[in-house]
Amino acid sequence: MNDTDKSREEVIQELLILRKEHESLKILYNDDIAALKLAEEELEENKEKYRGLSEAAFESIFISEKGLCIEQNQTAEKVFGYTNQEAIGRYGTEWIIPENRDMVMQNMLDGYEQPYEVTALRKDGSKFPCMLRGKMMHYKGRIVRVTSLSDITDRKRVEEELIIEKEHAEESDRLKSAFLANMSHEIRTPMNGILGFAGLLKHPKLSGEEQKQYISIIENSGLRMLNIINNIIDISKIEAGLMKLDIKDSNINDQLEYLFAFFKPEVEGKGMKISYTCSLSGIEARISTDREKLYAILTNLIKNAIKYSDHGVIEFGYRLKESQSEINFTRITELEFFVKDNGIGIATDRQAAIFERFIQADIADTHAFQGAGLGLSISKAFVEMLGGNIRVESEDGKGSVFYFTIPYIQGNTENNEIEVSTQTFNEVNSVKNLKILIAEDDETSVLFMVNVLKEYGREILTVNNGIDAVEMYRRNPDIDLILMDIKMNNMDGYEATRQIRSFDKDVVIIAQTAHGLSSEKSKAADSGCTDYISKPLDLIALDGLVQKYFKK
Repeated sequence: MNDTDKSREEVIQELLILRKEHESLKILYNDDIAALKLAEEELEENKEKYRGLSEAAFESIFISEKGLCIEQNQTAEKVFGYTNQEAIGRYGTEWIIPENRDMVMQNMLDGYEQPYEVTALRKDGSKFPCMLRGKMMHYKGRIVRVTSLSDITDRKRVEEELIIEKEHAEESDRLKSAFLANMSHEIRTPMNGILGFAGLLKHPKLSGEEQKQYISIIENSGLRMLNIINNIIDISKIEAGLMKLDIKDSNINDQLEYLFAFFKPEVEGKGMKISYTCSLSGIEARISTDREKLYAILTNLIKNAIKYSDHGVIEFGYRLKESQSEINFTRITELEFFVKDNGIGIATDRQAAIFERFIQADIADTHAFQGAGLGLSISKAFVEMLGGNIRVESEDGKGSVFYFTIPYIQGNTENNEIEVSTQTFNEVNSVKNLKILIAEDDETSVLFMVNVLKEYGREILTVNNGIDAVEMYRRNPDIDLILMDIKMNNMDGYEATRQIRSFDKDVVIIAQTAHGLSSEKSKAADSGCTDYISKPLDLIALDGLVQKYFKK
């Protein structure tokens, strides 16, 4: 091989080497292109992930540079009302009320990253509370601040509701504490009158006049305590939903006349006058209503008028009134009652509160009046049960007028039943020679009842439990009347009555109980009792029952 040939082979070899190097470079180039493409795809995917996360966020997110917005998410656009074109280039503080902007700017300058509350401002000018949090970060080669704003309207509303509930609970506790303190005073005061003057009656040198005076004080103190207990029972039944209506015919003129006669001595004793007005006459005054609740409402209002007055006239009465129903716009006829006085009056800011439980017009110790603060709330509940409403017109220091309405429903004009009896106990006693069994486990009550019933009986037997009551009646089937206490040891009055009824259906059994619930009356009837009377025994009511079942 000559030199020329060798030179050619070398050239070919060099070309082959160059070709291999080219192929290698091409492979490397293709790999770099693929890696670059993959990197670009990953970058775009990351951008989409960031954009998706940003748009899916529940809070509004802003990106700002040197205080100017350069980007916002869709939530921010929806919440604040600015499109992206409108938002970009605006100062971030424009989304905050002016009063908060200095604070926000200072936190931005300080790089503050903890969340804090501000009031946000929408494009339409409306405001809402929000939680703001900002942080500095790198974004597209720049240092920016990312700010999130979370709407906390719901949370603030819940907080406000909790604060209101807490205030109501504290107010309720305060009122109940005042009520309990007042109740302690109200119970201890009549007890002091009862026990104190009962002790004075033991003095051997008392004159007849002093004895009468002391007995009168004891009676009045007992009535005052009974009124407190009745109010507590009534309010308890109202709150428990146990208070029921007992609709009967009632002559309202007779009721007003009775109330006038009842309160006249007390009013005149304070140097005042009392009068009443009836706008209906004859059969028009007979209505169908719960007369006991009507009587209780008027009694409470008149008592308040007397309590809070030292001069002038107490006026009460009613008038026929027509109005339009707010439900179906029909004409309705009502009776509007009123009780007016010239007393201390009620301040305007206290007039709504007086119908609430345990509240007097002024519960401060220095202005406390006798009473538990239950009468008006009971009256309001009774009026609403009867289908009416109650209101007051008053001016501090110038007296008050209470108004309440009930539907005017005319009663049975042929019913001539006498509703209110002014007969005193045993004023006319035509019942004699009864054989009476008293089933009672309280010795004091037994002694009292024996003395009361001796006017009627030729013989009075006593037992202190239900078992003995059943056995005593078996041995004495000629007993005419059984006074059956409901709550006794060994066997209660209900069961004793049921056992007696198993062999005698006719003997008169009158249940007596200290429970004030209306359900007791129906339970007594279900067990077989002939009738029912509450403790403490009302002598006129007891006499009425005896006359009812034994008067010939």
